[in-house]
Amino acid sequence: MSFGLIAGNGEFPFLVIEGAKRAGERLVVAAIKEETDPRIEEVAEKVLWVGIGQLGKMISFFKEEGVEKAMMAGQVKHVQIFSGAIPDMRMFKMLWRLPKRNTDTLIGGIADELSRDGIELIDSTFFLKDLLPEEGVLTKRKPDESESENIEYGLGIAAEIARLDLGQTIVVRAKACVAIEAMEGTDATIKRAGDLANGKLTVVKVAKPDQDMRFDVPVVGLPTIETMIEAGATCLSISSGKTLIFNRAEMLDLADRNKISIVASRAVS
Repeated sequence: MSFGLIAGNGEFPFLVIEGAKRAGERLVVAAIKEETDPRIEEVAEKVLWVGIGQLGKMISFFKEEGVEKAMMAGQVKHVQIFSGAIPDMRMFKMLWRLPKRNTDTLIGGIADELSRDGIELIDSTFFLKDLLPEEGVLTKRKPDESESENIEYGLGIAAEIARLDLGQTIVVRAKACVAIEAMEGTDATIKRAGDLANGKLTVVKVAKPDQDMRFDVPVVGLPTIETMIEAGATCLSISSGKTLIFNRAEMLDLADRNKISIVASRAVS
Protein backbone atom coordinates (compact mmCIF):
# COMPACT_ATOMS: atom_id res chain seq x y z
CA MET A 1 0.00 0.00 0.00
CA SER A 2 1.09 3.56 -0.72
CA PHE A 3 0.11 6.79 0.99
CA GLY A 4 -0.97 9.80 -1.03
CA LEU A 5 -0.35 13.46 -0.31
CA ILE A 6 -2.35 16.37 -1.69
CA ALA A 7 0.23 19.15 -1.36
CA GLY A 8 -0.58 22.83 -0.98
CA ASN A 9 1.86 25.65 -0.30
CA GLY A 10 4.41 26.18 2.45
CA GLU A 11 6.56 23.77 4.43
CA PHE A 12 3.85 21.41 5.64
CA PRO A 13 4.04 19.03 2.62
CA PHE A 14 7.81 18.75 2.97
CA LEU A 15 7.51 17.78 6.62
CA VAL A 16 4.95 15.10 5.77
CA ILE A 17 7.32 13.67 3.15
CA GLU A 18 10.14 13.61 5.73
CA GLY A 19 7.85 11.94 8.26
CA ALA A 20 6.81 9.26 5.80
CA LYS A 21 10.45 8.54 4.99
CA ARG A 22 11.26 8.19 8.70
CA ALA A 23 8.36 5.75 9.02
CA GLY A 24 9.57 3.77 6.01
CA GLU A 25 6.34 4.35 4.08
CA ARG A 26 5.93 5.02 0.36
CA LEU A 27 4.28 8.37 -0.34
CA VAL A 28 3.26 9.79 -3.72
CA VAL A 29 2.35 13.44 -4.17
CA ALA A 30 -0.38 15.26 -6.05
CA ALA A 31 1.02 18.79 -6.21
CA ILE A 32 -1.25 21.79 -6.84
CA LYS A 33 0.15 23.81 -9.76
CA GLU A 34 -1.13 27.08 -8.33
CA GLU A 35 0.29 26.51 -4.84
CA THR A 36 2.98 23.86 -4.33
CA ASP A 37 6.68 24.75 -4.15
CA PRO A 38 8.44 23.21 -7.21
CA ARG A 39 11.16 21.94 -4.87
CA ILE A 40 8.74 19.15 -3.96
CA GLU A 41 10.08 17.21 -6.96
CA GLU A 42 13.53 17.11 -5.32
CA VAL A 43 12.31 15.27 -2.22
CA ALA A 44 9.23 13.26 -3.19
CA GLU A 45 9.40 9.78 -4.68
CA LYS A 46 6.78 10.56 -7.32
CA VAL A 47 4.90 13.78 -8.14
CA LEU A 48 1.94 14.54 -10.37
CA TRP A 49 1.14 18.20 -10.98
CA VAL A 50 -2.58 18.95 -11.09
CA GLY A 51 -4.59 22.13 -11.46
CA ILE A 52 -6.75 23.17 -8.54
CA GLY A 53 -9.85 21.92 -10.37
CA GLN A 54 -8.47 18.59 -11.60
CA LEU A 55 -9.99 16.30 -9.00
CA GLY A 56 -10.55 13.42 -11.39
CA LYS A 57 -6.92 13.45 -12.57
CA MET A 58 -5.69 13.42 -8.97
CA ILE A 59 -7.90 10.48 -7.95
CA SER A 60 -6.88 8.49 -11.05
CA PHE A 61 -3.21 9.06 -10.16
CA PHE A 62 -3.71 7.83 -6.61
CA LYS A 63 -5.56 4.72 -7.81
CA GLU A 64 -2.79 3.92 -10.31
CA GLU A 65 -0.21 4.20 -7.52
CA GLY A 66 -2.11 1.90 -5.15
CA VAL A 67 -2.98 4.65 -2.66
CA GLU A 68 -5.47 3.59 0.02
CA LYS A 69 -4.88 6.41 2.51
CA ALA A 70 -4.30 10.06 1.60
CA MET A 71 -3.48 13.26 3.47
CA MET A 72 -3.83 16.96 2.76
CA ALA A 73 -0.97 19.22 3.81
CA GLY A 74 -0.26 22.86 3.05
CA GLN A 75 -2.59 25.75 2.50
CA VAL A 76 -4.56 26.22 -0.66
CA LYS A 77 -5.58 29.87 -0.54
CA HIS A 78 -9.33 30.30 -0.40
CA VAL A 79 -9.19 32.89 -3.17
CA GLN A 80 -7.93 30.17 -5.54
CA ILE A 81 -11.37 28.59 -5.31
CA PHE A 82 -12.82 31.73 -6.84
CA SER A 83 -10.06 32.19 -9.43
CA GLY A 84 -10.31 31.41 -13.11
CA ALA A 85 -9.51 27.72 -12.57
CA ILE A 86 -11.76 25.48 -14.67
CA PRO A 87 -12.99 22.40 -12.78
CA ASP A 88 -12.96 19.00 -14.48
CA MET A 89 -16.20 17.04 -14.59
CA ARG A 90 -15.49 15.25 -11.30
CA MET A 91 -14.85 18.53 -9.50
CA PHE A 92 -17.80 20.23 -11.20
CA LYS A 93 -20.22 17.52 -10.04
CA MET A 94 -18.82 17.65 -6.51
CA LEU A 95 -19.17 21.44 -6.34
CA TRP A 96 -22.71 21.23 -7.71
CA ARG A 97 -23.75 18.93 -4.85
CA LEU A 98 -22.37 21.14 -2.09
CA PRO A 99 -24.87 23.17 -0.04
CA LYS A 100 -22.21 25.87 0.51
CA ARG A 101 -18.57 26.44 -0.35
CA ASN A 102 -16.73 27.14 2.86
CA THR A 103 -13.57 25.28 3.81
CA ASP A 104 -15.20 22.40 5.67
CA THR A 105 -17.76 21.58 3.00
CA LEU A 106 -15.29 21.93 0.11
CA ILE A 107 -12.67 19.68 1.60
CA GLY A 108 -15.31 17.37 3.02
CA GLY A 109 -16.62 17.03 -0.53
CA ILE A 110 -13.16 16.07 -1.77
CA ALA A 111 -12.89 13.52 1.06
CA ASP A 112 -16.19 12.01 -0.03
CA GLU A 113 -14.98 11.77 -3.64
CA LEU A 114 -11.79 10.02 -2.53
CA SER A 115 -13.86 7.62 -0.45
CA ARG A 116 -15.96 6.71 -3.49
CA ASP A 117 -12.78 5.26 -4.99
CA GLY A 118 -11.67 3.44 -1.86
CA ILE A 119 -9.20 6.11 -0.69
CA GLU A 120 -9.49 7.23 2.92
CA LEU A 121 -8.55 10.80 3.82
CA ILE A 122 -6.66 10.55 7.12
CA ASP A 123 -5.23 12.85 9.79
CA SER A 124 -2.79 15.27 8.13
CA THR A 125 -0.53 15.00 11.21
CA PHE A 126 -0.32 11.19 10.86
CA PHE A 127 3.49 11.30 10.48
CA LEU A 128 3.99 14.47 12.58
CA LYS A 129 2.55 13.86 16.05
CA ASP A 130 5.77 15.15 17.65
CA LEU A 131 5.06 18.63 16.26
CA LEU A 132 1.85 19.09 18.30
CA PRO A 133 2.58 20.99 21.57
CA GLU A 134 1.35 20.02 25.01
CA GLU A 135 -0.52 22.57 27.13
CA GLY A 136 1.64 25.19 28.81
CA VAL A 137 4.06 28.08 28.27
CA LEU A 138 6.54 27.28 25.51
CA THR A 139 8.86 30.30 25.79
CA LYS A 140 11.08 31.63 28.57
CA ARG A 141 8.69 34.50 29.24
CA LYS A 142 5.19 33.82 30.51
CA PRO A 143 2.28 36.03 29.43
CA ASP A 144 1.96 39.05 31.72
CA GLU A 145 -1.35 40.02 33.33
CA SER A 146 -2.67 42.06 30.40
CA GLU A 147 -1.65 39.41 27.87
CA SER A 148 -3.33 36.71 29.96
CA GLU A 149 -6.50 38.79 30.01
CA ASN A 150 -6.27 39.22 26.23
CA ILE A 151 -5.92 35.46 25.80
CA GLU A 152 -8.89 34.72 28.03
CA TYR A 153 -10.97 37.31 26.17
CA GLY A 154 -9.77 36.17 22.76
CA LEU A 155 -10.20 32.42 23.12
CA GLY A 156 -13.97 32.56 23.20
CA ILE A 157 -14.21 34.92 20.24
CA ALA A 158 -11.64 33.01 18.19
CA ALA A 159 -13.40 29.72 18.89
CA GLU A 160 -16.68 31.22 17.69
CA ILE A 161 -15.28 32.53 14.39
CA ALA A 162 -13.57 29.16 13.90
CA ARG A 163 -16.86 27.39 14.55
CA LEU A 164 -18.44 29.58 11.88
CA ASP A 165 -15.54 28.64 9.54
CA LEU A 166 -14.58 32.30 9.08
CA GLY A 167 -10.98 31.95 10.24
CA GLN A 168 -8.86 30.73 13.13
CA THR A 169 -7.07 33.86 14.32
CA ILE A 170 -7.93 37.11 16.06
CA VAL A 171 -5.65 39.86 17.31
CA VAL A 172 -6.46 41.54 20.62
CA ARG A 173 -5.26 44.66 22.42
CA ALA A 174 -6.49 45.71 25.88
CA LYS A 175 -9.33 43.16 25.69
CA ALA A 176 -10.58 44.66 22.42
CA CYS A 177 -10.62 42.81 19.11
CA VAL A 178 -8.36 44.58 16.60
CA ALA A 179 -8.49 42.15 13.66
CA ILE A 180 -10.32 38.97 12.69
CA GLU A 181 -9.05 36.50 10.10
CA ALA A 182 -11.10 35.79 7.01
CA MET A 183 -9.69 34.57 3.67
CA GLU A 184 -6.37 36.43 3.91
CA GLY A 185 -4.65 34.05 6.36
CA THR A 186 -2.99 34.46 9.75
CA ASP A 187 0.06 36.50 8.76
CA ALA A 188 -1.98 39.02 6.78
CA THR A 189 -4.36 39.36 9.73
CA ILE A 190 -1.48 40.11 12.09
CA LYS A 191 -0.05 42.66 9.65
CA ARG A 192 -3.42 44.38 9.37
CA ALA A 193 -3.68 44.52 13.16
CA GLY A 194 -0.23 46.09 13.32
CA ASP A 195 -1.33 48.77 10.87
CA LEU A 196 -4.36 49.52 13.02
CA ALA A 197 -2.83 49.38 16.51
CA ASN A 198 0.90 48.75 16.57
CA GLY A 199 2.25 47.53 19.90
CA LYS A 200 1.20 45.26 22.77
CA LEU A 201 -0.90 43.00 20.55
CA THR A 202 -1.88 39.46 21.53
CA VAL A 203 -2.45 36.93 18.76
CA VAL A 204 -4.92 34.13 19.49
CA LYS A 205 -4.98 31.26 17.00
CA VAL A 206 -7.30 28.34 17.72
CA ALA A 207 -8.36 25.00 16.37
CA LYS A 208 -12.01 24.71 15.48
CA PRO A 209 -14.31 23.14 18.06
CA ASP A 210 -14.14 19.41 17.24
CA GLN A 211 -11.28 20.18 14.85
CA ASP A 212 -11.10 17.69 11.99
CA MET A 213 -7.41 16.87 11.92
CA ARG A 214 -7.65 15.71 8.32
CA PHE A 215 -7.58 19.26 7.02
CA ASP A 216 -7.20 22.94 7.86
CA VAL A 217 -5.08 22.15 10.94
CA PRO A 218 -3.70 25.36 12.52
CA VAL A 219 -0.01 25.93 11.78
CA VAL A 220 2.55 28.37 13.20
CA GLY A 221 6.23 28.79 12.52
CA LEU A 222 9.04 31.28 11.98
CA PRO A 223 6.99 33.49 9.61
CA THR A 224 4.36 33.86 12.34
CA ILE A 225 6.90 35.26 14.80
CA GLU A 226 8.56 37.45 12.15
CA THR A 227 5.17 38.95 11.32
CA MET A 228 4.40 39.47 15.01
CA ILE A 229 7.68 41.34 15.48
CA GLU A 230 6.86 43.58 12.54
CA ALA A 231 3.35 44.26 13.88
CA GLY A 232 4.41 44.87 17.48
CA ALA A 233 2.69 41.75 18.86
CA THR A 234 4.10 40.44 22.13
CA CYS A 235 2.13 37.27 22.85
CA LEU A 236 0.83 34.26 20.92
CA SER A 237 -1.72 31.71 22.12
CA ILE A 238 -2.24 28.47 20.16
CA SER A 239 -4.38 25.39 20.78
CA SER A 240 -2.49 22.63 22.58
CA GLY A 241 -2.45 19.24 20.86
CA LYS A 242 -4.10 20.64 17.73
CA THR A 243 -1.61 23.15 16.32
CA LEU A 244 1.44 22.18 14.28
CA ILE A 245 4.66 24.04 15.13
CA PHE A 246 7.16 24.14 12.28
CA ASN A 247 10.86 24.74 13.01
CA ARG A 248 10.04 24.71 16.72
CA ALA A 249 13.55 25.33 18.09
CA GLU A 250 14.23 28.22 15.73
CA MET A 251 10.76 29.68 16.27
CA LEU A 252 11.04 29.64 20.07
CA ASP A 253 14.57 31.05 19.93
CA LEU A 254 13.38 33.96 17.79
CA ALA A 255 10.47 34.54 20.17
CA ASP A 256 12.74 34.47 23.21
CA ARG A 257 15.20 36.92 21.65
CA ASN A 258 12.34 39.32 21.01
CA LYS A 259 10.66 38.77 24.41
CA ILE A 260 7.56 37.28 22.81
CA SER A 261 5.54 34.91 24.98
CA ILE A 262 4.00 31.80 23.43
CA VAL A 263 1.51 29.63 25.28
CA ALA A 264 -0.30 26.47 24.21
CA SER A 265 -3.79 26.91 25.64
CA ARG A 266 -6.39 24.23 26.14
CA ALA A 267 -8.62 24.09 23.08
CA VAL A 268 -12.01 25.71 23.57
CA SER A 269 -14.87 23.32 22.80
